[in-house]
Amino acid sequence: MLFSQIKGLEETKASLIASVKNRHVAHAQLFAGPEGSGSLAMALAYATYINCEEKGETDACGTCASCNKFNKLIHPDLHFVFPVSTTKSVSKDASSALFMKEWRNFIAENPYGGLIEWGNFIGAENKQLNISVDESRNIIKTVTMKSFEAEYKIMVIWLPEQMNSSSANAILKVLEEPPVKTIFLLVTQNPDKIITTVLSRTQRVKIRPFTDEEVTKFFVEDKRLDEKQARQVAYLADGNLNEGLRLLQQAEEDNHQMFREWMRLCYKKVNILELVDWSEAFQKLGREGQKNLFQYGLNILRETLICRLNSKELLRLNEEDLKFVDGFSKALNEIKIENISKSLNEAYYHIERNANAKIVFLDLSLQISGMMKS
Repeated sequence: MLFSQIKGLEETKASLIASVKNRHVAHAQLFAGPEGSGSLAMALAYATYINCEEKGETDACGTCASCNKFNKLIHPDLHFVFPVSTTKSVSKDASSALFMKEWRNFIAENPYGGLIEWGNFIGAENKQLNISVDESRNIIKTVTMKSFEAEYKIMVIWLPEQMNSSSANAILKVLEEPPVKTIFLLVTQNPDKIITTVLSRTQRVKIRPFTDEEVTKFFVEDKRLDEKQARQVAYLADGNLNEGLRLLQQAEEDNHQMFREWMRLCYKKVNILELVDWSEAFQKLGREGQKNLFQYGLNILRETLICRLNSKELLRLNEEDLKFVDGFSKALNEIKIENISKSLNEAYYHIERNANAKIVFLDLSLQISGMMKS
């Protein structure tokens, strides 16, 4: 993770970079921000910058051996502890070490996620996730080892509020007097739930929520939404990037379901009454929802064309979408994909200009049905 990958929070980045340049890096720091803030992402970018071999003025180089390993979260001097529970794959003695593969994938997918997303990701099935006293003992054991490559050993503890009093008390001494060249980065969403003896031993780095402009920039640049849609998501997210991603995923899932059923309806024998019912459902989506469905359809057609051209390594789809596209590509050839895409673009144009949604959808459905059967 690099500072440049985090949209906004420039004042926090500048403060952290200055602490490294001035050699005022505190040995125990608490990155405190609400859910969906950049607290974990900022801690990871900071850790990357600290051990970068070719530091720039405003960021780590991103290309040296240290940066490459930090980016993949596989550097031998970067350690993690986070809440866990038993799962189907880990039936007893759950620890962070047993979930490192899942943790790397989780961070790669969403470094702004919260405890609920993490629990769902590992299949915790509504179990309470915590950091046990045994985990605290492992922290002490880990940081007492010598560094392998980097100047600093860095221990990231995600959500220390999930420690009970025994596990929190177990790390008090090492937090206060860590081994030389050891840095603790605690990342919390609820600092009020951390015992005061831990808080008193850390230097707090306050991470504010993202502004609407910063959330909008994230969705435009990283998720390729148009600016109007991105602003709508930003408004609903209210500074919580995790909530914004949740809203976007929900919209994508709804679009996937509706587009898939719509295409199947167009493929089979035309049933006007069914198409009329669907056009009424389409009208209820509202103008932005209607445009989103068409945009989703255009993206799926693009991926279908890639699949037809035997370039599956270029596909950017989840498992469910990939399965649909694989079947869809067998029903369409390149010419049909091009013609359906043109019709979708035209329909999008008319919806944008306040055409009657039911008429546009019904007409488009008949066009697509005819193209599929031609």
